[in-house]
Amino acid sequence: MSFRIDPRLPLTGEVRRILAEEIDKALVHLDAAPSQPEQALHKCRKRLKSVRALLRLVHSGNETFCAAENQCYREVAGLLAGAREATALIETIDRLAAEFPQECAGGGLNTVRERLVKNQEALHAGADLAATIEAAIAACEAGRSRIGTLSLPDMPEQAADVLAEGARLTLRRARKALDTAGSRGDADDFHDLRKAAKTHGMHLSLLGRLWPTPIKARRKAVDELGERLGELHDVLVMRALLDADDRPLGPPRETRLLAKLLKRSEKHLKKACLKEAAELFGDSPKRSTRKLARKARDDLAGAATHEEDAPAAA
Repeated sequence: MSFRIDPRLPLTGEVRRILAEEIDKALVHLDAAPSQPEQALHKCRKRLKSVRALLRLVHSGNETFCAAENQCYREVAGLLAGAREATALIETIDRLAAEFPQECAGGGLNTVRERLVKNQEALHAGADLAATIEAAIAACEAGRSRIGTLSLPDMPEQAADVLAEGARLTLRRARKALDTAGSRGDADDFHDLRKAAKTHGMHLSLLGRLWPTPIKARRKAVDELGERLGELHDVLVMRALLDADDRPLGPPRETRLLAKLLKRSEKHLKKACLKEAAELFGDSPKRSTRKLARKARDDLAGAATHEEDAPAAA
């Protein structure tokens, strides 16, 4: 099955199906995490983000269920964040070395990278990670068992309003984060923009049969923005770690070079992210999702009418 809502089927059943599929995939990755922590935990967190995006999309249809489950999977993702961050820091060093080859020639950041790798290996080998994986598995299995209690509006007009409202709120979050990032530019502002962009990208996938505009190009642009915002997030995390200076990442010569390259990369990424986000989220969220609501009502109602008119099976 696919990560896409089928308008021919009741909304409750479709959301239950997708939730179950995504949680099952997250559990598969958690099972693999003890032997493949780097790849498996990253893939698990991506599945949990998909689950939370779906819950946000249908939140207005069952606020109590969606809020509680969203918080549950937020906490699970938080448990796994440290292991993922350790890997992301190494990836950031590698990106800087590729982006600034002359400055990094001769192993300019080698010591820093070696220390980050040792930190990652120690984290992956520690008993704490095993306990964390067990806790994450238990939480996901408990969430999986609660899916059957979810109930959403299944009548076409009500279902369309639920989907349009969820999409609108995410677009509004993205627009607000864009405005704040452009005016203030703090790390948290860009992080909020990243989260909203990622959620919107998943909503495009979920609503692939209902979104009223050409979706392929928009999805590609959103994915590219999400990747760029992810790189910016990693750069800002590395800068904060470097500024803390309680545990030096390397010798002074390397940390000075790292600080310079991080600053240059941050400036470039912020400028690019703001430009791309303005092109995606500059329109009014209400105007964008008004079209979605109309099309969703028509498509859902058409599917319901077709089902009623279909001849009964012999």
